[in-house]
Formats: sequence, C-alpha cells, structure tokens
Amino acid sequence: MYFSRSSRSSRSSLSSRSTRAEGPRGALGPFGSRRRPRVLVFLCLAPFLAGCFASSGGGAGDGEASGGEGARLRVALAFPPAENLSPFGADATILSRLGVTEGLTALDANGSAVPALAASWRREGDRSWLFTLREAVFQDGTDVTPAAVAASLGRAVAARPAPAALTGVALTAKAAGGAAVRVTTAAPDPVLPLRLSSPSLAVLAPKAYEAEGGKEGAVDVAGTGTGPFEITRLTGTTAARLDRFDDYWGGRAQSPGVDVRFVADGSARANALRTGEVDVAEAIPVAQAAGLDAATRREIATTRTTSLHLNARSGVFRNPALRAAARAAVDTSVLAEGVYEGHADAGAGIYGPAVTWAQGKRVQPSGRARAVAPGGASITLATYDNRPELPEAAQVVKQQLEKAGFRVKLEVREYSRLESDALAGRFDAFVGARNSLLDTGDPVSVLAGDFTCAGGYNLSRLCDPDVDRAVGAAQAAADPDRRKDAAMAAEAVILGTDAVVPLVHQRIITGVAANVRGVAPDPYERTLVGAGTRR
Repeated sequence: MYFSRSSRSSRSSLSSRSTRAEGPRGALGPFGSRRRPRVLVFLCLAPFLAGCFASSGGGAGDGEASGGEGARLRVALAFPPAENLSPFGADATILSRLGVTEGLTALDANGSAVPALAASWRREGDRSWLFTLREAVFQDGTDVTPAAVAASLGRAVAARPAPAALTGVALTAKAAGGAAVRVTTAAPDPVLPLRLSSPSLAVLAPKAYEAEGGKEGAVDVAGTGTGPFEITRLTGTTAARLDRFDDYWGGRAQSPGVDVRFVADGSARANALRTGEVDVAEAIPVAQAAGLDAATRREIATTRTTSLHLNARSGVFRNPALRAAARAAVDTSVLAEGVYEGHADAGAGIYGPAVTWAQGKRVQPSGRARAVAPGGASITLATYDNRPELPEAAQVVKQQLEKAGFRVKLEVREYSRLESDALAGRFDAFVGARNSLLDTGDPVSVLAGDFTCAGGYNLSRLCDPDVDRAVGAAQAAADPDRRKDAAMAAEAVILGTDAVVPLVHQRIITGVAANVRGVAPDPYERTLVGAGTRR
C-alpha cells in the first residue's frame, strides 16, 4: 500500500452520503453532475466480483458506455478506503491512482518534480517559492484560481494529524496576483516542489470544505477534484463509480468512466482478471503471477520496502537488547526467495534497489546494542492481508523469532481495521509494506514522518534524540547530493536502533487485460489509470 496515516473517519462525508437523496441537485444529491443528468444504479455487491463490473451507466451492458462512447474501465484495487476518502492520509493515493485528484506538481520517472496544476515555478529566496497556475477548472465547474489553491493548501496544513508530506514543515500559501500562488515556509525547504507533488496535498475546490452539518475537518472529494475522472458514487468501502470529467485541462479522457471494486483478497483479484471480469487488477500476489498470461503481467521495481517494525516505546521491545535479538533472528534471504518467489530483493535498508543512487552511498549502522537471549519473552506480531505475501512473510518471521527464543502470537487483519491499533502501539511488532518515496519523492521526508519523535506514521514508535538530530541535519541540506548523503547517514542511525528491520524490497505486479492500453504503474505507486487509459 501506500501505507500511511492514521484513521480519520470524520474527515469525509462520502460514506454517509453515498446513497442519500437530498439537496437542489436532484435525487443524486452531492453526486449529481453539473453538466448533464445521469442515471446511476447501485454497484453490485456480489462476493469476489462475480458480475460486479457490468456497466451501471444508462443501461448499456458489458461495461460499455451509453451512446456508443466506448467501454468503461473495470478496476480492482487491493485497499478499500480507510479514512472515508480523506485527501489528507492514506486514501489520497487511491484518489491519485484513479485520476481523481492532482497537486501543483507531479513526479516523473526519475523522481523529479514536473508541472501539474502549476505550469511553472521559481524560487524567490530561501523560504519562498512562486508557482504560476495553468488554466484549469474544478470538477464542479469553478475555476482553479490562486485563492482556491491557497485555501486548499491551507486546509491540508490545518489538518490533524498533519499529512505525512508536511511532517516537520510549516508553510503558508497566498494568492500573489495574476495566476500566481506564493508558498512560504517557516524554514528553508529546498524540496518544496517535490513535497507539493504529494497526493495528500491535492488541490480541491472550495466546495469540498463546506462541512456538512458544520462538521469540522470534513472533506467531500466527490466532484471537487481536477483530474480526468470524478467520483459520482461511493458504496461504503466496497465500490466506487467514476465518470469522465469532460473539461479536464489535460484533454478528454479516452474512457467514459471507471468502475472500481475494492477487493482485499489477492486471489480474487487475479481470478477476476483471468475470467475477464476486470480490466486492471493491482497488487497481484506472487503465488498467482505464474497463472497469468505473460502478456497480462506488468512487473516494476518500486521504492516499497517490507519491514519488521519493533515497538520501541512500550512492551518487550522497549529494551534495545531484545530488539537486537529480534533483528539477529531474521533471515531476509529466505523471505525474498521463498515467500516472494524471486519477485523481491532481500532487505538492505530503508531505501531499496529502485532508489538507484542509494546503493553506492549506504552507511553501515554502528553502536547497536548487544543482543540478549529472549528467554521466552511473549510478543504480539501483527500484519494485514491486503497484500497477500505479508501474512506469509509474517508467519516466517514468527517462526524465526520463536527459534530465537521469543513466544509469538500472530494477528492478521484487513488493513483499515489494523492501522489505528498499530499506530497506537497496541502490538509489539508489525510487518508492513511502505513506499519510501510515496509521500513526497524526497528521501528525507519518509525518515521524518516514520522515525522521528514528531513523525505522524511512526509504526516503530521510535523517539531517539540521535535519530532526530540526524534527520534534522538531512532536512537542512539544500544541495541534492549532500541531501542524499545526509539521508543515508540518517538511515544508518535509524537502523542502528534496531527499531526497524528491512525484510524485502518489493516489485509490484499489476494485472492488465491484453486489450487495455495506457495503464501507468510507477515506482512511487501514485498513478495507475489516467486520461490515456482505455480498452
């Protein structure tokens, strides 16, 4: 996953409003279109996708759009919304992957910032950047203006917990005349254009923040984004309907819409692709990959690392010597070749092989505690099953820890039912997959968000002054090469605490039907379908 922030079920009113008929926009309430009336029917709820991807548009069958416009896309995603599609946390990536939302900038294949809603930008000084907007409109028909952009970024800044991309960063945004927005940071931020590419800093129309019933912090992403597709229906955590946004600044999408199912079972996703029930299925389990035709498999190295996080703040692993014992017990090569069947590399650090520059800069950890015998210490190890390899990996880790002398209870849940407990420190150990460059594209930001005292996604519950100092030094480095060197030095300090044990660096397998074009899997896992995706 894009594996990120704590649950904020109150931030969006989509779930509670998905079937409500109210308001001046007719029976669809907030999901009506500003351009034309639509007739929507309920997305089917049959298990394992059986028959779930027939079109829901105007009676056209077999996924075809009405009016002969062509076929709707049918997509199976592994992770259901954990935060009611809040743009400020993990669900932001769902929105970007489906082409619903965009930020001022985006990342290219090399991890550099490129234009999105901002056509250009320049640095005015140590703490100020000026972004010039392109001509664009929101999905509710209002213009993307500097004032709207500034207000949207202000909402992200005010969100609590703060989006991971803003960990340790204080910024303000103001309209600066013409088509310009000035973004100012409290301290110099040399990677601000990268930071603003984060899916959690997507720009939404003012209407998105008109809290229903006065609910503070509520955000409604339906019809308020800027991407090529807009949400027209969300069925709880099981399905969503997206329709083409005809006024998209990047050109009219080639598909009339996307029918999305959230399917945690990896075998079900793979089977749906085999049987033609879906066109795109993300996160195909390695055990299912061999059963797919080679033409339907897209494998790409990612910046995602699966790690064992040890709770350094409470319980057994508050003791550094027992953390060292756990780290010494884990054999990562067994996981890469066994569990992942060669579709992953043994863990080398927080940054894996997809971060190509990191390999020649890695610093060996030092000052580690001396391991002691666990003596039957009892621990709870947790993981989630949305990525089917994780329970198997956790089972192997469990066996290795037990062989070393720990007593281990394994707990497996669906991710949305596990995240809040993991962040609250209710487990001693946690096996999770994390894309190290997902939030900002900046290698330092993930360290600040995941391993510092103030980090908002600190699964290891680590609060170490040496780590904070090392990460702070990396954040202050402006020169790109020096920043990378400082990031690797900070990585070594973090690994030296043994609060996190990198297990494997993943490659992601996406299933794509042979007649589908324009699917865009990327190492950062921010994009999947877009304006050029079609069948």
